[in-house]
Amino acid sequence: MSGPVRVLVVGDSILDRDVHGDVSRVAPDAPVPVVDVVERRERPGGAGLAALLLTESGAQVTLASCTGDDEAGARVCELLADAGVDLLELARVPRTRRVTRIRSEGQSLLRLDDQGYGMEEGDAVDAAALRRAIASCDAVHVADYGAGLAAHPAVRQVLADSGGLVPLVWDPHRRGPAPVPGAAVVTPNRAEVAHFMQALGLRPAYPALESAAEALRRHWRAGAVAATDGARGVFTTREGSPPLFTPTPMKVPGDTCGAGDRFAGAVAAALGAGAGVPEAVRTAVADVAAWLSRGGVAAESKQDTPPGAVILRGGEAHRDLRELPPAAAAVRTGGGTVVATGGCFDVLHAGHVASLQAARRLGDCLVVLLNSDDSVRRLKGPGRPVHGVEDRRRVLESLECVDGVVVFEDDDPRAALARLRPDVWAKGGDYTEETLPEAALLREWGGRLVLLPYLPDRSTTRILAHADADGWADGDGHADGDGWAEPAPSREAAP
Repeated sequence: MSGPVRVLVVGDSILDRDVHGDVSRVAPDAPVPVVDVVERRERPGGAGLAALLLTESGAQVTLASCTGDDEAGARVCELLADAGVDLLELARVPRTRRVTRIRSEGQSLLRLDDQGYGMEEGDAVDAAALRRAIASCDAVHVADYGAGLAAHPAVRQVLADSGGLVPLVWDPHRRGPAPVPGAAVVTPNRAEVAHFMQALGLRPAYPALESAAEALRRHWRAGAVAATDGARGVFTTREGSPPLFTPTPMKVPGDTCGAGDRFAGAVAAALGAGAGVPEAVRTAVADVAAWLSRGGVAAESKQDTPPGAVILRGGEAHRDLRELPPAAAAVRTGGGTVVATGGCFDVLHAGHVASLQAARRLGDCLVVLLNSDDSVRRLKGPGRPVHGVEDRRRVLESLECVDGVVVFEDDDPRAALARLRPDVWAKGGDYTEETLPEAALLREWGGRLVLLPYLPDRSTTRILAHADADGWADGDGHADGDGWAEPAPSREAAP
């Protein structure tokens, strides 16, 4: 496919308002926190947010929606235009729904809903324009927010007719209708699965999410149901196939507002680009996890990083909590102790695990600074790394003692340390301050340097040498100890 994938988003538009503030005291007249307002932000909500997130991902997006004849409706249109989303007005309603979230430190404290007006079955809609828009797109994403557009008979007829033309992804809402027959993928979350099962009087064959999802798939006559289960992952059911479980690559604390929109939109974009359903779901799960790790809807900017990683490049001086791994940001704002360690971790062995476990005991969270692939090659030669950065990151994040991973591109960890500013920098091996170039940097913010013992006779050198001797190593014999077996000037972040 040449050019960006073209996705048509169909659904109800909302104006989202976020009020951000600091909480440091309790009101004298009631046991409630006082939020000292720092800033206010507005963005398109509902299907508008789904369209916005798709645009940020690089898709060419048209939003078929209905906005209100009021100031909030005009603001939604303005924000969509600024984001590069083409708006197709299917109808107009008297007043736009508004949602206001009161937030502090990345968490929502309170949500205020002004419902506005929804569409009625007898309202006029431009069905012909919707048909033309579907004919010129690669995929359709219905973002139903229960305000009447997805339930309108004329809209449903056009969507039902489009099933054989382009992939149709339907993100349902508990207050909305069932998806039209022929949808390629329906993306309910666990609560929505339970709601529709109860409403339809269905019973799954087994008391499990995937069994209920399959019952709904058959009832809805959908190609697939991808039932999201929060931080666990996604169960996908398809005709003639056992259920497929796609786990999330990481646990991301904090506000998940917009995650469902991001997931359904990413599935639609992947299908529109020619992917099959399993590949589309896998791509969408990774996309949502990476997006949430960057702060989700609260993030002001996006970075092109591997899922769950934050790329830190030399010379950058901006220090924003939203750029830190979520666990580190939470510990820092709560006054806890952030510990950092690092290395190439190309072939993870017992020595690595022992030192990582020891480092985690030094504070309230452990962040691993991980050399990028290019950094490893410069340090260790063209035969390294054996495993790419994404695989190395995922292995590290699977360890209970690791709370976050930061990938850095430089030959030594000083720029990454200056950004993270840990309370403790843990190193493995027999080092002195003279052999650690980062020691002086730590003193700038009062960071502590702690050395960790390593298990004897465990090193990447030994592992790769043994593999090479047995004839199964895929490398050129470049096998040092990842900084674990022998002390050396610290050009990498290895403990």
